[in-house]
Amino acid sequence: MTKAECEHCVLDALKAGYRLIDTAQSYFNEEEVGSAIKKSGIPREEIFLTTKVWIEHYGYENARQSVLESMKKLQTDYLDLVLLHQPFGDTYGAWRALEDLYEEGKVRAIGISNFYVDRMVEFVNFNRIKPMITQMEVHIFNQQKQLKEYADKYNVQLEAWAPFGEGRGNTFENEVVKAIGDKYGKTAAQVMLRWNLQRGVVVIPKSTHYERMVENINVFDFELTNEEMNTLAGLDTATSSFFSHQDPAMVEWFVKMVEERKKNNRSEKEKKNW
Repeated sequence: MTKAECEHCVLDALKAGYRLIDTAQSYFNEEEVGSAIKKSGIPREEIFLTTKVWIEHYGYENARQSVLESMKKLQTDYLDLVLLHQPFGDTYGAWRALEDLYEEGKVRAIGISNFYVDRMVEFVNFNRIKPMITQMEVHIFNQQKQLKEYADKYNVQLEAWAPFGEGRGNTFENEVVKAIGDKYGKTAAQVMLRWNLQRGVVVIPKSTHYERMVENINVFDFELTNEEMNTLAGLDTATSSFFSHQDPAMVEWFVKMVEERKKNNRSEKEKKNW
């Protein structure tokens, strides 16, 4: 979500009844999110606010300082949840920083994002404080069944980014999903959200349109049957609609992106100082 549309959209979402806001350092809109929360007049304690630490801020000191900077941008003295955004670089150093911030009360929950099931199990077992949330691409075509199984085993809450797969593979036009929706007078989007909720998965659907925000939150007045849940489970291809973090070429892409961003940030700082 761009800076220009972010503040307006967050205000719309809060108006529609949403109370969980998910942002990240890499989205470059924390200031706008903080401004919207302040303008909304809604008490801070009624809002669950999440941000994520970006790779270039990994390592203990960098991660700690970046979270404190995020808090300033978001105009808050605590964060409800902070995630490590990607599974690359000095993740353990960054995690130690989150553990300390958690114990200091500055962060109320800590977790990981885009860590595949093997890395999640590793992080659960080799840290002082285990992740409380694991955020991953989860939708009807990439259901993350094994990740869900192990998250449940270790009492880690699974949270779905892109719960619609951003429409890739025609999720909104899928005939199976639409037929189930027709039965309840619901859209395909509402069926997909309800399906994940009944699996015990937290969903964070993104929309810039107020009417869709209202639609997406209107999913608590119907319930899918076991047969319907099993039918939707059969749509799984166990394949990402975006990219694989286990693909070495993708890892190289992330490395280049981080270096480019560091270079751009240095250039911006030099311009300001000049």
